[in-house]
Amino acid sequence: MELVSTLVALVATVLATTAVCNRVDLSPPLVLIVVGIVGSYLPFVPDVQLNPEVVLLGLLPPLLYAASLQTSLVDFNANRRPILLLSVGLVAFTTAGVAVLAHALITDLGWAGSFAIGAVVAPPDAIAASAIGRRIGLPRRIVTILEGESLLNDATALVALRTALAGGAVWYLMARDFALAAGGGVVVGLAFFFGIGLVRKHVTDPVLDSGLSFMTPFAAYIAAEQIHASGVISVVVAGLFLGHKAPVIQVAQSRIAERMNWRSIAFLLEGGVFLLIGLQARAIIRDVGNDDLGGTRITLICALTLVAVVVLRMVWVFFARYALVRPGPDETGRVPPWTYTFLLGWAGMRGVVTLAAAFVIPKDMEHREVLLLIAFTVTAGTLLLQGLSLPWVARKLDVPSPDAGADALARANLLHQASQAGLAELDRLEEEDPHDVSETIRERIRRRDYAAWERVNASSAETPSEIYARRRRLMIDAERRRVLEIRSTGTVPHEVVTEVLAMLDVEESMLDYSEGERQRVRATVGSMSRDGGCEHLRDLPSIVDANTPGVCEECVAEGGTWVHLRLCLSCGHVGCCDSSPRRHATAHYHASDHPVIRSAEPGETWRWCYVDELTA
Repeated sequence: MELVSTLVALVATVLATTAVCNRVDLSPPLVLIVVGIVGSYLPFVPDVQLNPEVVLLGLLPPLLYAASLQTSLVDFNANRRPILLLSVGLVAFTTAGVAVLAHALITDLGWAGSFAIGAVVAPPDAIAASAIGRRIGLPRRIVTILEGESLLNDATALVALRTALAGGAVWYLMARDFALAAGGGVVVGLAFFFGIGLVRKHVTDPVLDSGLSFMTPFAAYIAAEQIHASGVISVVVAGLFLGHKAPVIQVAQSRIAERMNWRSIAFLLEGGVFLLIGLQARAIIRDVGNDDLGGTRITLICALTLVAVVVLRMVWVFFARYALVRPGPDETGRVPPWTYTFLLGWAGMRGVVTLAAAFVIPKDMEHREVLLLIAFTVTAGTLLLQGLSLPWVARKLDVPSPDAGADALARANLLHQASQAGLAELDRLEEEDPHDVSETIRERIRRRDYAAWERVNASSAETPSEIYARRRRLMIDAERRRVLEIRSTGTVPHEVVTEVLAMLDVEESMLDYSEGERQRVRATVGSMSRDGGCEHLRDLPSIVDANTPGVCEECVAEGGTWVHLRLCLSCGHVGCCDSSPRRHATAHYHASDHPVIRSAEPGETWRWCYVDELTA
């Protein structure tokens, strides 16, 4: 009960804080940290300590998977060089730099402990980069690099930490262990991608697909860790490829459900993570008071380490830009200026993995409490210092946000190309069109009301709306293929491609929903018997003899065809329905004022009153 109460309180705090922050335009992650720090000193707040296994197995896989599903594989591949230099090179550089500093400041710590704390504080957070970077509108290339870096750097840091704690704090041992862990993680991740992708081709139920999606990050992480590979890389690889192939291997409803489900899960977990970071403050500061290094020296060590991780990152990003990467033109055709590099260096916020990894350090290690405080100081310090100042730095450096006008133009162009592909598919299908279905597609608003009538027809014959749905699905498939072709070129921003694909998914899901609703109505149509208080429905007989059974006489005379037939209950006239090209049943009502018709289709008994617009 206590655990459940604590979880409920955490979720409620996250929801309330986020709601307030959204109303007053504050950054929820940063405010949640402050709320957590304040809450840790309140007497009625329980002492919530991070369990490293819970974080690394319970929180990290779903967070990484949710982020990787939304990350563009095309953009990731286009920026793979800076991403790898940051996620591997920078982590190794920071680990070594902090290790040297820690060994100099705490002489009796030893190299194993020094490299351990270096590995703990080295990786920026997978959550903070996107949560803060996207919110303030950083350029897309910077956000892509930050997200790609944060997806992979945890693997480098955790391997380095594992090697250091095993007594192998030597560079070539770390390189060997990382190569083996990364290679194994890639293999496991690809295996899960192919396996889950194969299963998804046969799963059309969004609920089952969602269950499969929830299982994937945990299964991929555990499978990789069981063979001593990197669970982080396994989850990221599986998520990147499954997200990239989702438009092909998942049905539209499953994609929409997965998007919304993981968005909700990530929101709660991210908020909970930032809150948990703050809640560690009191316990960590309390425990460090027993260390013999003294308060002043410990404060100096923590402050210098915080400065070191910021400076080391800035040194590395400028070195990598001008000596290793030398970036080419971006989507605007311009080489990113030095201000982009500075902003990339300043956006190095740490997160919950740093704290969780710190708790992995053995309890018998010398000065463990100081190492925990260092990890907390670096985490909270970078989040508050860099996170709060990042918008100001971006404004001072005059770094532009993504151009909404350019996005609108790209979106219009992409939709135009998708529409042309769909219309080309429609033209190919226009061999015979007795029901003017192509015109129906182009006049979808006008046909919306007629579709409601078609839902109550139990006939097995394909109606215009069903033809519309079938053909529109084929068009959507053609449109989606064209969008994916354009996506693979990397010339259109990932956000624009995602938005257009989501629009197609929504339309396809509406078609699927309408079809399911139509089938549900057909299954119950024979049970309609209420007159709704309409005197015409109540007074007229339900059965009369048809003048031309099974035939619309006007359609025959005019050489046309019909979809469904309607029987006038006043005179027995048989005419075609409003979904038919000529709509002779309605024309008969206007000519005769006979108010009620009955379905003339086999197995149907429903009636409609034109006067009161009621069915029975």
